[in-house]
This record gives sequence, structure tokens and C-alpha cells, in this order.
Amino acid sequence: MPIIVDIDVMLAKRKMPVGVLADRVGITPANLAVLKNGRAKAVRFTTLEALCEVLECQPGDLLRWEAEVPEVA
Repeated sequence: MPIIVDIDVMLAKRKMPVGVLADRVGITPANLAVLKNGRAKAVRFTTLEALCEVLECQPGDLLRWEAEVPEVA
């Protein structure tokens, strides 16, 4: 997937456990895991806003785009 989720990077920089982030953002740890592992199909702006507020960062610190490399046959 060309959208990379860097929540783990921000968690490490803030030295914050995943459970604490989920609690402060107001989502379940399972839903946070889906998001941070790149399996989410969408993210609500309210969730993104809460993540940025709790982690004191910008959306670009959490999400980035990478071009897909075509597979060589």
C-alpha cells in the first residue's frame, strides 16, 4: 500500500505505550492496531485530529505516501 502509517515512530519518540495512546484518543487498542499496521481502509478526520493532539504532531508526521514499486516478473 502506498500510504505508510508512522504511528509507531511517533509513539517511540514520545515514549508512549499503545494502550495509553488508544485511551487518550478514545479508540480501542484493536482499532489503533489496525490503523498503525496499515490495514485500515480509512481514517476519520476526528481520529486523525485526536492522534495529532495527543502526540503533538502534524498529520504528515503520521501518514506518508510512497510510490509502489512494480513487481518484476
